[in-house]
Amino acid sequence: MAAWDAVVHHGTSQPTTDEHLLDEEEPGEGVEANARLTAMTAAVLLVLLAAEGLTILRVRALLTPHVVIGMLLVPPVLLKIGTTSWRFARYYLGDREYRRKGPPPLLLRLLGPFVVVLTVAVLGTGIALIFSPGAGRSQWLFLHKATFVLWFGAMTLHVLAHLLATVRLAPRDFCSRTRAQVHGASVRQWLIVGAVAIGGILALAVVPKIGPWQAAGHGSPPGAAQHGSSATPTSSRTVGSNR
Repeated sequence: MAAWDAVVHHGTSQPTTDEHLLDEEEPGEGVEANARLTAMTAAVLLVLLAAEGLTILRVRALLTPHVVIGMLLVPPVLLKIGTTSWRFARYYLGDREYRRKGPPPLLLRLLGPFVVVLTVAVLGTGIALIFSPGAGRSQWLFLHKATFVLWFGAMTLHVLAHLLATVRLAPRDFCSRTRAQVHGASVRQWLIVGAVAIGGILALAVVPKIGPWQAAGHGSPPGAAQHGSSATPTSSRTVGSNR
């Protein structure tokens, strides 16, 4: 990677002694702060996604918590997209601290945009499914399921690749020994709390929509509403004939 940087940014000349020393320095405090915020956000998302995964096992019975957790996910997802986009932008704009840290492995750089697009697609189609008119819900439901399948595969690779870094970095702002090493620990923690709180507000705003959505037959298996409406008269006639 150092040789590639030399060709791209310095032509074919060899780095000077000062540039060698610069490459050997540790990344700056700003890089570490961004990495900690990214890791803390990722840890919150892992917990929320695990809870959301449990609701998928019985999504019709657990539709309300499924939607509530989905809305809780939105602000932390946007926060994580922001922190990773910041690292991406600072690196490719030539920030010296971020260039010392270096880019993620090539596979993760290629995977990252797909994870972002699919995550936004899954959340976006889920929200559209709740708010869209009844006539368009079947299309949104299909898109929600299709994007989820693609997202699950990409996200699994993403989580496995970053799990060790998340475990290593996420607790640093909570441990007294490492907290003081990088300024702004309280700000980073409040950003996480604020993101979850905004997600809670969004969830409260959406909850009243769930009841009417279920009442329209979308919380039952396909065809259940029609079957139920035709079964009731039949059952009544049967009871009446027995009498």
